[in-house]
Amino acid sequence: MAKKKSLARTIIKLKSTESPHLYSTYKNKKNTPDKLEIKKFDPTIRKHVLYKETK
Repeated sequence: MAKKKSLARTIIKLKSTESPHLYSTYKNKKNTPDKLEIKKFDPTIRKHVLYKETK
């Protein structure tokens, strides 16, 4: 049987600030209660851009 995920971790979507591309990842809400902002590679425009957490 599969293990149940922790309640502290939730799936979030990261949206690019320059294109419609999305990443999905897990976030621990106890450690980082504020919204996430990460610089990642955007394959649609082929460069590193800022990704912000969305609902």
